Order: sequence, then structure tokens, then C-alpha cells
Amino acid sequence: MASGPASSPVRLTDRRVAPSILSADFARLGAQVQEVLDAGARVIHVDVMDGHFVAPITFGAVIVSALADVVHDAGGLIDVHMMVERPERHVSDIASAGADSITVHVEATAHLHYTLGAIRHAGCRASAALCPATPIETLADVAPEMLDLALCMTVNPGWGAQTFIGHSLDKIARLRALLPDHAGLEVDGGIHDETAGPVVRAGANLLVTGSAVFGSDDPAGAYRAIVEAAGAV
Repeated sequence: MASGPASSPVRLTDRRVAPSILSADFARLGAQVQEVLDAGARVIHVDVMDGHFVAPITFGAVIVSALADVVHDAGGLIDVHMMVERPERHVSDIASAGADSITVHVEATAHLHYTLGAIRHAGCRASAALCPATPIETLADVAPEMLDLALCMTVNPGWGAQTFIGHSLDKIARLRALLPDHAGLEVDGGIHDETAGPVVRAGANLLVTGSAVFGSDDPAGAYRAIVEAAGAV
């Protein structure tokens, strides 16, 4: 396995933009990831979908492994978002492939505390995601000790290029207030240069963006524009 989180200076509480490979051109995946790394990206977001929890099927440990060395050699992190049923069954494989942070959905497992513990035991940072209709209170009992990161979905999970759900800004603010200071707050869905500023002001620090970057003719330029709008590093 490639070097993991202990070797990277990147923190999940840093204000950063995380390009999502869900919208990348898979005929040129390595080149496109290298392009945004060269532009300054240090968190690469990988959406794992199983066709059950969400309708699409994407990719898994093989893609994480294929990207691990190039991301880690740049001093970056691979941030894996598992949109799968019973994610606890897949934590070990994803971690062994080179993931640094693993996010599971609270709606997808009956054993959230156990699963977050398994992620940390595997050497990764532990994160839990909330769908738009899921109350933030579902994280109250794990936030103090088990979370390194929380992910607030600002669209419905499973598909790229959706429109940001406007009332998510209030949810982001309430979730930031619930989380301890040591935990980062990630947002995913509808993030581009116009929504980046509002979500940061609401309390998010890690902004996932897919089609706004990789759907652009100039992914590096699009990435830098969102970084500037977010006031990110």
C-alpha cells in the first residue's frame, strides 16, 4: 500500500477544494488527476457507488490503488466517499488500497460506531455522511470521539452535476455547531465558484467539486477559480 495519512501534512480541518474523479474523463484519469494536483489540489475525492444504496455503479479499491502513489507522492490525501450498503464489509479493502479518509453514510449501516472504529483501526481517518433529509442529530453520539470529518450532502447522492440545495446552508451551520473543533466539515454537491463562498461562510472547510472542475475545458483553471472563491489553500 502507498504511504497513508501519517505521511501527509494535509489536515481535514484545512480549508481546501477536493476535486471528485466522478466527473473525470476515465480515458485520461491519471493525467487529469495530475493536472489538478499540479494546480495545487491536495485532496482527491473518490466516489464509490454500489448500485444499491444509490442507483449508479462506479468503482472501488482498484481505482483507489491506481491513484494512491501519484496522490501521495504529491503530499495529498485520497478521500473515499462510500455510497454503498453495509460499508463495514468494504473498509479493509478500501484502506488497503491506499485510502486516507473513508466516509460512510449513516443511512447505509446499522452499526455506525463500529464502522467508524473499523475505519480508524484500518489506519484511515473516519467520516460520516448525511443525505439532505437526514437530521444532523444522527451524528450526536459519535461526533465527540469517533469523527475526524463529517460530510453534509448538498445534493442527493449518486449523480453529478446537480443543483445545490439552497437550504443546506442552514444545515451546514447547525452541523458545524454540533461537531467538535477537531473534526472537519465537508460538503458535496453543486459546488462551484458561486456556491463555494456561501458554504465556507456557513462553516464548511472541505469542498468537493466534480463537474465544475473535470467538466471544464480547463480543469486546473476551474479548480483555481473555486479555490479563490472559497478562500482556500
